[in-house]
Amino acid sequence: MDHLASFTPADLAGRTPPELSTFRWKLLAQGDSWFSNSRDKLNAHANLLQELVFKASVAAVNCAGTGNALSHIVDLQSNPDFVRLLTGPGAPTWDGVLLSVGGNDLIAAARTPAHDGNGQPIALELRLLRRQTEWGPPSAGVARYFSEPGWATYAAYLRANIKHLLTLRDQGPSVGKPIFMHCYAVPMPRPAGAAINDELGASGPWLYPALKSYGVPAADWAAVSRLMVFHLAQLLKGMAADKEAFRGLFVFDSTAVPLALAAPGSTGISGDWHNEIHLNHSGCFKIARAWSEAIEAVLDGKHLIQPTSGRKGRGSSSNSRS
Repeated sequence: MDHLASFTPADLAGRTPPELSTFRWKLLAQGDSWFSNSRDKLNAHANLLQELVFKASVAAVNCAGTGNALSHIVDLQSNPDFVRLLTGPGAPTWDGVLLSVGGNDLIAAARTPAHDGNGQPIALELRLLRRQTEWGPPSAGVARYFSEPGWATYAAYLRANIKHLLTLRDQGPSVGKPIFMHCYAVPMPRPAGAAINDELGASGPWLYPALKSYGVPAADWAAVSRLMVFHLAQLLKGMAADKEAFRGLFVFDSTAVPLALAAPGSTGISGDWHNEIHLNHSGCFKIARAWSEAIEAVLDGKHLIQPTSGRKGRGSSSNSRS
């Protein structure tokens, strides 16, 4: 098994660019801090690309960069290196695209306060958490704290952006090639921030202060986090299952990978987590090894992708392992 050979757009533009043709498959990658090339982030909480391994030789050009990674999925669409390498003149034909997107948007939505800077209420459809006066009955469980109207807004936003990314793919030589996305693991809301400012513009913690500000009982924090992450996983897998609207999208269900949870109230590395929302090396190892198998199964032709001509064909299924 060989680790993924990871390069940057700067490597391609250097004096001695890597010879991608020597690899069995070549991939284009972009995403949030789970893909970040930043040295301080790699030393701290690693990334998934570091831990991907394949039976065949595989290279990826990672556009996540060395600075702050994506804070919102729309940042990906405007990244000049990513767009150029996907659709620009002379762009390579990639065998697939690796994406790590949606998690930061989910956290940002969860952090939306109940009131704006002028003290005016923010509409329920623009946030993921409910004020205490809006909570449902106790019989609803932790769903009583969750804003379904806000989730509908987020889901529509994410679907529209993923569709646009598929359109970008089909504007270049990699038309119809598979796009690989992962879901996210379930974090434990806790006072464990990052040593550096993250892509959300703060050093964290992230969910912990949001749940506190909304008055959600601490005993329910873990379950609320699970509810939100599972909603995102179901949304992503639902898109992958829609072969007409999201052709060639493959989603790996990271929530199905057993991880060691962080201890409630812990302030540093705990379980498979470096801080509240970032995995440490062991967590990345567990998810990446399983995701590698899923990616290679598609690249190796074990899953068929609908033909690019638009004719109906056999599509692959969204699943928890591929």
